Amino acid sequence: MWADHSIDRVLFSEEQIIERTKELGRQITEDYADANNLLLVALLRGSVPFFGELAKRIDLDIEYDFMDVSSYVGTQSSGQIKILKDLDTVVANRDILLVEDIVDTGKTIQSVIEMLYHRGARSVKIVTLLDKPSNRKADISVDYIGFEVANEFVVGYGMDFDQKYRCLPFIGVLKPECYEK
Repeated sequence: MWADHSIDRVLFSEEQIIERTKELGRQITEDYADANNLLLVALLRGSVPFFGELAKRIDLDIEYDFMDVSSYVGTQSSGQIKILKDLDTVVANRDILLVEDIVDTGKTIQSVIEMLYHRGARSVKIVTLLDKPSNRKADISVDYIGFEVANEFVVGYGMDFDQKYRCLPFIGVLKPECYEK
């Protein structure tokens, strides 16, 4: 496989990811049992595999939409938030659950949360496959966490390096020589 030479080690297998996603789905179902207007907002592109797995594990009548928000160039956050695709759904008086692949510095998700509240969202919570709290720059808390990771460059299951490695069925640590120049 072409990725065998690029991955230092596997952190989470596909089986581990699916099992943890089932647990998150059960918890979200329980927590939102009384909500009648839950809107899942997947942040493109990295969250798509996790979103697809999570949405089928939430036993509620939910709606969903997508935003494409970017702040990364290569391995570093640029600090500039760009909305490449906005929501098509009105969020006023809605409970929003943001679906993210990884929360790193927190700056991007913090900007999205502020924007959603400005648009009238009733509540905004975060579910992320990976949380990297050691790198946090924004004062945010993540409500639902798949796995916590150290400050390493991870790829797979939607996460990429320059649009590569997204389709790996696992999450792995990318070898430094693949991104250091």
